[in-house]
Amino acid sequence: MSMVMSGNQFANSQLIKSERQGWYDRTLISVVIILSAIGLIMVTSSSLHYAQNTFSGHSYHFVNRHIIYMLITLFAVVVVLSQPIVKWQKYGPYLLILGLILLVLVLFFGRSVNGSKRWLDLGSFTLQVSELIKLFVVVYIAGYLVRRTDELQTQLTGFVKPLVVLALVSGLLLLEPDFGAVVVILSTSLAMLFLGGARLWQFIGLTIAVGATLGGIAVSQPYRLQRILTFLDPWSDPFGSGYQLTQSLIAFGRGNIFGQGLGNSLQKLSYLPEAHTDFIFAVLAEEMGLIGVCIVLALFFVLFFRAMKIGRIALLQQRAYSAYLAYGIGFWLTFQALINVGVASGALPTKGLTLPFVSYGGNSLLVSGIAIAILLRVDFESRLVERKLLSVKDSELDISGDKND
Repeated sequence: MSMVMSGNQFANSQLIKSERQGWYDRTLISVVIILSAIGLIMVTSSSLHYAQNTFSGHSYHFVNRHIIYMLITLFAVVVVLSQPIVKWQKYGPYLLILGLILLVLVLFFGRSVNGSKRWLDLGSFTLQVSELIKLFVVVYIAGYLVRRTDELQTQLTGFVKPLVVLALVSGLLLLEPDFGAVVVILSTSLAMLFLGGARLWQFIGLTIAVGATLGGIAVSQPYRLQRILTFLDPWSDPFGSGYQLTQSLIAFGRGNIFGQGLGNSLQKLSYLPEAHTDFIFAVLAEEMGLIGVCIVLALFFVLFFRAMKIGRIALLQQRAYSAYLAYGIGFWLTFQALINVGVASGALPTKGLTLPFVSYGGNSLLVSGIAIAILLRVDFESRLVERKLLSVKDSELDISGDKND
């Protein structure tokens, strides 16, 4: 694959280079730290009452576990930062195979919670495979875009081949079932394929096809159909199927502009189910108001734009794999955040997705942290290239002659 940098691109790259200082994107790091701090505060606020009633007086049960997860995530971030991006490119297909194996295992040996088999019990630790597979798919698709750029841009088969893999992943996730993870993975993958050079008519056609398929799946099961009907009119059954959403909307309404103040939420007092996990944003809206909501949304948009900038710089340096990886991570985390916010605010049907870095959930926090560490590593290697401490050739695999899918 050959890439020629135009004069304007070169000028832009020089401008970017002159503005960049340090070894890592400080803005991105600051955003993640702030989101994590908000997450710890909100997990503490939203879980104390529930933990008190569930664990016989152990009010800080979820808080303590969340702090442990944060420490584990910090350790994982340090480890991932020390690993070159070329390793992710080399082992991407194997990670995808590992993810598929884990998806099969969870169907047979997974722990069932609320009718879903999403967790493998590893003693004191549970592994939520659907969180891992999001990362593995992004890593794999980024590698595929590098290996098959010409085919993707000129032939329909180049666009169809990754869809077979995505169909297999989606099918296994739907058997758990985890419809939310399917939506995030497919949306992220479509965005990456489009950025990788897929023709516009192919992208539009496939987007329509995927949307129709997801719509069909959404109404194929009675409980999913009920969620859609509830989403359309939650107040028709406020104490039955619409209970969770109506309580969430009440929390948003009580928040007003400035909120009720930290710790003063009423909906978290056994009114709003899953207040510290999937619907933590509703508690945040109630306690911090519209101001807090706007701050969190702004932080996620900054995260998205920093990821796009990191990817663009890598692409200008002709480091295509790193660029696609950065784009994929940015789209994935932002899509998931927007879906969670949409569900909590009643803009989207209910799905079981956490808010990255904010919701309680060790697997989500760990995988999101690893994703950010990869993003920071891409940025770090870009800065090494700018300072001529790393060559473009050494930063990624030479895929000439390597056309394996």
